[in-house]
Amino acid sequence: MTEVTEPARAVARDAPILIGTCSWTDPTILKSGWYPPEASSAEQRLAHYASKFPVVEVDSTYYSLPSERNAVLWAERTPDAFTFDFKAFGLMTGHGAAVAKLPPIIRDSLPADFGAGKRQIYLKDLPESAQAWIWDAFARALDPLACSGKLGFILLQFPPWFGINRANKEYIERARSLLPEHKLAVEFRNGSWLEERNIPETGALLAANDLTYVAVDEPQGFRSSVPLVPLVTNSDLAVLRLHGRNAENWQAKDVTVAERFKYLYSDAELAGLAPVVQQLAEQAEQTHVLFNNCYSDYGVRNAEQLAARLNGASPTP
Repeated sequence: MTEVTEPARAVARDAPILIGTCSWTDPTILKSGWYPPEASSAEQRLAHYASKFPVVEVDSTYYSLPSERNAVLWAERTPDAFTFDFKAFGLMTGHGAAVAKLPPIIRDSLPADFGAGKRQIYLKDLPESAQAWIWDAFARALDPLACSGKLGFILLQFPPWFGINRANKEYIERARSLLPEHKLAVEFRNGSWLEERNIPETGALLAANDLTYVAVDEPQGFRSSVPLVPLVTNSDLAVLRLHGRNAENWQAKDVTVAERFKYLYSDAELAGLAPVVQQLAEQAEQTHVLFNNCYSDYGVRNAEQLAARLNGASPTP
């Protein structure tokens, strides 16, 4: 089994900082040449990634429920200390999901009068029993990783229309009750939660429910923009997700996901982010830093550069 190289790890106050990316299989990274020619299979590519980084975020589970078979394979194919974080299925966080991506048991539960030919569905469209089944199925599929000690957190990334109000605060509390045994981290795409007057309330809500606030670096000036606030609401875990600063494509229509996150952080920008990471790590037992600028080799390159900087090494170009 491959060993994880040290440059992807850093330490602050004896608390580990795990640095990685939000994908290892994006088509653009496969074309970039970052993987060596001999890493031609899914197993070999994961092994190569895991030899460089101690953590990865699985984002495919936003589009469809995770596969227990994949969880078994990932547990078997990675080093003992490797960690997988998971993005929650879109239905679980108020997003729509493609009907075609639903498992048959859920499609069969749809009301008879559900719109014929409708391609998108929301959680509210489903019976309560089907809603509960989705949360339970998501958690059960990750059991092989939980049992192997390789399951990190589940990311609840709420949509831009999910602003701070009573109903949404209650929904966050409900999410905690539906996944009581898992580490959960919350990312907002609506700036109202992080308005200066609301930060204490937001922090208290998450802390009371044992939830980790996800600090983000992303383009500013949009409805979905959230400022970079190094807020720690759970002493066990702090999280920073780096989306890049591609303002031109952040909310542009008819662009691919890869084009939206096409941004390579400069060395000066990483130097500015390093103190934020250290501030988070000073307040938590473990910190995950995840680069979501997964275009070509941008994410892995920046992850290696930030790890080197935090470890006191000269950053590579």
